[in-house]
Amino acid sequence: MTSNVTRRKALSGGLGMLALTLAGCSTRTTPVPTPTQPTVDANFLQNYGPRPQEEFPIPAVDPKVLAPAFRRQRVAYQTSEDPGTVVVDTGSYYLYLVEPSGTAMRYGVGLGRQGFEWSGRARIAWKRPWPTWTPPDEMIAREPELEQFSAKNGGMAPGLGNPLGSRALYIFQGNVDTLYRLHGTNQPASIGKAVSSGCVRLINQDVIDLFDRVRPGAAIVVT
Repeated sequence: MTSNVTRRKALSGGLGMLALTLAGCSTRTTPVPTPTQPTVDANFLQNYGPRPQEEFPIPAVDPKVLAPAFRRQRVAYQTSEDPGTVVVDTGSYYLYLVEPSGTAMRYGVGLGRQGFEWSGRARIAWKRPWPTWTPPDEMIAREPELEQFSAKNGGMAPGLGNPLGSRALYIFQGNVDTLYRLHGTNQPASIGKAVSSGCVRLINQDVIDLFDRVRPGAAIVVT
């Protein structure tokens, strides 16, 4: 009798341990949820991805740095200006390239800080890819260390560190160089701000797009 009771207890205890073991295995094999991957904006990647084919390869733009409001896009735009005209709206930090049928390609821009603004009507005399930068005499007077890049010293060689970036469009009034430019920048955080010495800066990817669309001699209006 005692032997039977002992066997029953042993069997009961064994089954209990087995149940605990199975329960423990069940807990350890519970699948771990896969982290949700962030959605990739294909349009952003197309417009602001890397440009390895350029003379000086351009890195991709970090989407966290460039606000959606300042990303390149085609918008409805009513104006009396002819198609092909560049309009810079300094109040909103936008540059518009006027298109037919009431649309424009819109780009976010950085502008001249207080005391260095420029406005008026002019023309884009010529365009240069990967331009040399030559600071004007007035800038050298303010920042003597820039003398090394003066015209007599040949200017600053093209490259990602050049303030004019990947492209420059030169603004003239009549036959007079205003010394203002539409140009690229590798500082996307400066878009939507007044930070330059009067020029209109665009992200390198955007100025390449604008460069390819604008013809030499096109009118430009800076309001």
